[in-house]
Amino acid sequence: MSHRDKECRTGSETYAQELSAAIHGLLSQVDWKGVQLRKDCGWAVSGLVAAALIWACSSKNTLKGRFAQAMNVARGLGRRLTPVKTSYQAFMKMLVRWTAELRACLSPTFRLLMEREFPDQFRSAGYVVLAGDGSKTQLARTRSNEARYAPAKTRGKKGKKRRKAARAQRRPRSRTARAQQARNKKADSPQMALTMLYHVALRLPWDWRLGPSDDSERQHLRAMIPHLPADALVTADCGFVGYEFWSDLLASGRQFVIRVGANVRLLKSLGIVRETNGTVYLWPDKAAKRGQRALVLRLVVVHDGRQPWYLVTSVLDRQRLSDQQVAEIYRRRWRIELFFRHFKQTFGRAKLRSHKAEHAECEAEWSLLGLWAVLLHAQIQLPDKDKTRGHLSVARVLSAFARAIDEHPCRPEAGESLHELLSSALVDRYHRGDKTSRNYPRKKYESPAGTPRLLKGTRYQRQRAQELKRQVA
Repeated sequence: MSHRDKECRTGSETYAQELSAAIHGLLSQVDWKGVQLRKDCGWAVSGLVAAALIWACSSKNTLKGRFAQAMNVARGLGRRLTPVKTSYQAFMKMLVRWTAELRACLSPTFRLLMEREFPDQFRSAGYVVLAGDGSKTQLARTRSNEARYAPAKTRGKKGKKRRKAARAQRRPRSRTARAQQARNKKADSPQMALTMLYHVALRLPWDWRLGPSDDSERQHLRAMIPHLPADALVTADCGFVGYEFWSDLLASGRQFVIRVGANVRLLKSLGIVRETNGTVYLWPDKAAKRGQRALVLRLVVVHDGRQPWYLVTSVLDRQRLSDQQVAEIYRRRWRIELFFRHFKQTFGRAKLRSHKAEHAECEAEWSLLGLWAVLLHAQIQLPDKDKTRGHLSVARVLSAFARAIDEHPCRPEAGESLHELLSSALVDRYHRGDKTSRNYPRKKYESPAGTPRLLKGTRYQRQRAQELKRQVA
């Protein structure tokens, strides 16, 4: 018996075998036709993907430490999947070249698994409800990251000029001025913008876009419209308003529930449809001058006990989507905020470690794919009675996979296998009290959304709306 076998626990299956089964279950239906590696390449496509997923989910502190652990595990998954010898630089070169194509193969497969494994939870009120929102993750302050991800106003500045300007700037005396200076410095640091679509019922990612810190979240979301399911309903907060964005959603056949505030002007009584209580129109002056028709919407006002929410939806029929369902859909939108917290805090991706911009993008992409993969596999492993509750503990799932990766040559004891750990990876059931009175220091001070401006359409607007309706008819 080898020294390693003496130290390992007794059991029927090693952690490496369980990891291999989990990866095979996720990747068995993937079509790799879009990825053609060189004939003399030592990597197989499935081996490269497995190594990248393990590299993303490793609990090691350094990127090279994660790579070494990923190679140890990936070599045990099968013969001829990985090269006999390779370096971290060669591994990253492969990821930079093939990450976009590999993600294009993985994402549709994960979505099909979500629909096949959870048919009852995949749709809510007849729609695939997807929450949209954005966040930012910190990057290492290197020239490469600054050149690609810093705000546009500082992206093109020379390093010498910036240092000279920093020396010329004196330290402010007042505490308020120093705090503002610190916020400005943080805002100029390289950050990666992440805009995501999130399946609110299954609590799993659906799609995302990455870019510099000053990228538009709405433009990111508009770019994801072609990849939405035909019966998708997008829910988002006040940052995702606008005639162009909503027009693109409606033109594609999708629906939305979006909160509006004082930054939106809505019209009523234009008379181009049969109006009911709550019928409103979005028709900016620029759209009217260009000859574009008004968007017909339904306004739903919900009070949560502290303040009213003003929600607009493109579903006009209350029999199809009631006011209570609209309120519940937007209430579930908060789950994407919890996902961002898990990604940045629980998963440890609040700041990426890569020093090169192209490596940082690969690190972010595979971190999201890895988290998606482990959460999807864990959802599938839950007992049937727990699959409908959606109370999966992200911390316990990550801890179970980290343990399996760290101890992959060993055999777990009874009750400690990866399958058993994932089957019990649920959030505890104790009741948590109200935390609204806690005086936590906040980093973000956002003003309330306010009340949308609801105006009655003028005589000219009604006439113009009727003309455009006749032209289209």
